[in-house]
Parts: sequence; structure tokens; C-alpha cells
Amino acid sequence: MACRSVFDAGVITSEFDKAGISPHFIPCVWKWVARNPSCEWTDIPSLPSAAYLVLNSKFKPLTSTLHSRVDSSDQVTTKLLIKLQNEAFVEAVIMTYDTRLGKYCGKPRPGGLRSTLCISSQVGCKMGCKFCATGSMGFKSNLSSGEIVEQLVHASHISSIRNVVFMGMGEPLNNYTAVVEAIRVMTSSPFQLSLRRITVSTVGITHAISKLHNDLPGVNLAVSLHAPVQDIRCQIMPAARAFPLEKLMDTLQVYQKNSKQKIFIEYIMLNEVNDEEQHAHLLGKLLETFDVVVNLIPFNPIGSISQFRSSSDVKVSNFQKVLRGTYNIRTTVRKQMGQDISGACGQLVVNLPNKRSSVNAELLADIEDLRL
Repeated sequence: MACRSVFDAGVITSEFDKAGISPHFIPCVWKWVARNPSCEWTDIPSLPSAAYLVLNSKFKPLTSTLHSRVDSSDQVTTKLLIKLQNEAFVEAVIMTYDTRLGKYCGKPRPGGLRSTLCISSQVGCKMGCKFCATGSMGFKSNLSSGEIVEQLVHASHISSIRNVVFMGMGEPLNNYTAVVEAIRVMTSSPFQLSLRRITVSTVGITHAISKLHNDLPGVNLAVSLHAPVQDIRCQIMPAARAFPLEKLMDTLQVYQKNSKQKIFIEYIMLNEVNDEEQHAHLLGKLLETFDVVVNLIPFNPIGSISQFRSSSDVKVSNFQKVLRGTYNIRTTVRKQMGQDISGACGQLVVNLPNKRSSVNAELLADIEDLRL
């Protein structure tokens, strides 16, 4: 039987409990491994002798390895290809932002450079969104909570990670238990990320959305809406048939009433599919009773499998003006990052990449700062 990741919180807690070992030693183990991923268990000082026996027989410091790293020519995006214990691969993306470009109470924000990690929750995805490269892989397997956390460990040795977004490979709420457990590890010692700096994205798994606030109060919710009416959603997102738009919006109303938090709405701009002025008005009417931030996402090409084209800058700008001007909905346009290394939104699919050269970079403000 394969050894488990030491960051599989439920498993290590159970094994320590069976061996009569206090759980307060677990954060000590995590801290040591996070700083020294290639360590031996005997390198960790001051553990009970029984802990070394359990760790040696049941766990590995890391079950995954960083197979390759590719830096974008934009100088602010790095894609990580991570090999799992079962020989499968997942991708994660580090994006560097400048917090000074955000706003706080209408004024320039203090701060500086920091990084957001876009993390994967599954190998492949069963949602089958037609504009997303990951969907073309089909669903392979769920990641364990430890495999999810290990992406943060690998990334932390490249950049100081402040925000985490579950917007990589997979539908996070279809791997609900592992994602919730991983986030609880990320927000505890030694990582100590704030729940308010973690965003979970979903196509709209209503039963899981209903549980999310109780299990992770304070975590940000992003909904991949992508269309203002059900028939267009079904056309571009086959899984939407299982989660009708009316039921999804009712679920979001209850979620927002309980959480008292903004909801991020993700909307990919597909030329002549969902980007006309009429679509903007339909979306505005759908969302006008919500406290939301709409993030318009330029479509990123996904090679020969793509049946869509990107909306023009003029169309994107006009769409934004309708939402802002007519409906007073805060609307941003996501900047394209890492497109040259297939690290942009919707482009994550396992490939063995080539290294890229660097040119002048443009630092960006991050959507996660909008809620602060």
C-alpha cells in the first residue's frame, strides 16, 4: 500500500490517535516538512518515539514532485507541472501582483508585490466545459487533501504565497471533503493563510455551495456563471443541465444572506455566443439584487479543440459599461497572464512544456484585493 502524504490531515490525525500520540505534534511535523521537503523523518527533532514509527511506516514527507517549472515571458506568471505518486500530473500557476494597484475605501492601497497560487483539486474534470482545456481531458481522479496542500508547499519554495484560488484543474466542489480539509490545513500552522485570502470556484454545485459557509466561514466563493440564461449555459457548460440557473441563483441568495460576503462572478467572453449587449442586460438583471463583483474573462485559445473565438476589446469594454453604468455592478476585466505557457484561465491541461524567455513585465492588481 502506498504511503500517504503527511499533509493528509485526517489520516495523520487518525494514525497519531491510534498510537496514543498528541495531535499537537502534527503542526511541528508540517512546519519541518514545509521548510525541508526532502527531509528524513529522523531529521525532525523532539517527537515521541512512537511518532517516528508511525511516520516511517505510513507517510512520506511529500508524495509529489515538481516535474518542471515554466516561466512566462510576462515575468509575472510561473506554471508548475507536478507529478503525483500514481504517475499522474497536475498543474498549478503562480501569479505575481502588485497590491498597490488595488483600492481601499477609494484610495490607493499600501503594500507591494505578492503572489497568488492557482491550485488544482482534481486530475482532469468531469464538467466538460467546452471553452476549457482541462475539460478535454475528462475526469481522471480526485486529489487527496495532502496532494492539494503539497502544491502550496512546492509553490512556496518559489514565491511567497499570500492568496490561493481553487481555479486550476478540476471542479473543487466535486472533491468537497478533500478541498475543505486542505483549506483547513492551509489556514493553520505553519501556513497560516487567511480564509479571506482563499477563493473556491465552482460551476454551481448547489448542494455543496449550501454547505460551504458552515464548513469554511469567511472563504470567498467564485461562481463560473458564463451566461445569463440557462440555454446558453447548457450549450457551453454541459454540467449546467444538472444545476438549473434558477436553482443556482436561489442557492446563492441563501448563501449570501448567511455569509454576508461578496460573491465573485466569473464570465468568459465568447464572441457571438454570450458577449452581446442584450447578454449584458440579462446578466445585469440577474445579478442586480446581489452583492457581487463580476470578472469578465477574455477567452484564451486552447489549440485545435477550440470552437470559440475571443471577444474584441470593444465588446468587452461595452459589456463592462452596461453592467457598471446601468446596473451599478462592480465589474473588472481579467488581465491575460501566462497565455504563452498555457497557464492562463481555461488553458490548464497536462503538457510537458518548454522554457520561455523573459521580456518586460506589467504588474497587475488582483481580484482578491477588491473585497478588502
